[in-house]
Amino acid sequence: MVLPAYVGALDSKARRETALITGASSGIGLDLAQLMAPDFDLIITARNQNELEKIARELESAHGNRVHVVPADLTLPEAPQQMFAEIVRRGLQVDILINNAGFGLYGPFADSDAKASLGMIEVNIAALTSLTRLALPGMIERKRGRIMNVASTAGFQPGPLMAVYYATKAYVIMFSEAIANELKGSGVSVTCLCPGATATNFAGRANMEESRLFKMSAMKSKDVALAGYKGMMAEKGIVIPGVLNKTLAMSVRFSPRKLVTAISRSLQEKAK
Repeated sequence: MVLPAYVGALDSKARRETALITGASSGIGLDLAQLMAPDFDLIITARNQNELEKIARELESAHGNRVHVVPADLTLPEAPQQMFAEIVRRGLQVDILINNAGFGLYGPFADSDAKASLGMIEVNIAALTSLTRLALPGMIERKRGRIMNVASTAGFQPGPLMAVYYATKAYVIMFSEAIANELKGSGVSVTCLCPGATATNFAGRANMEESRLFKMSAMKSKDVALAGYKGMMAEKGIVIPGVLNKTLAMSVRFSPRKLVTAISRSLQEKAK
């Protein structure tokens, strides 16, 4: 009777933890998947199933881990619940949740595509909130787990010409800090990664490659991913990669709000 329990204990210790990464087909999400593959099994999700399966094959071949593909379109309200149901159906356990998926749109709000703006809110806020709620009970029961929500330095101030995007990232920061406080002593940590301008396909999709912000300074995606990963493993609450980004994010706390908003708009405007 002792032997099965002993073997079970060995299996439990030998089992790799599994990380669920959203938006894993490119940019910071892909860099995080590549960074974590040597030490973790992965569940990767994005809309492009073919690209995800290619990434999964490459990572498994290079690192010998298990990489599970669960494609999803997080602009759809039902997607998080369906994704998590599929994860449970496969008998997988989410030990680490990385809410990385997100996108932005550039231009005056009055001229914006209303459907696209609502889709942004669905991905950047609703899906992130839903997946966090779905993952937390298991983590709390096991008394261990990590969550990393990817926000932005945009979340520290208003953002004229990207009003909805900046507002969604403010939500992510405040939400992350609040639940981190609630989870103290539970064994579950919450980290909020707040990058500044980063060289990914985000700027192209948002139509802001020519903005002063991206012309002035854009960090490498791999550097941002590494800073976020290290911060999450160290159970830091807020991670702001880069000295300039830290300085800009902190300076808004001590400046008049109208001035902060005016500077934010100037950085968003396209360089001439």
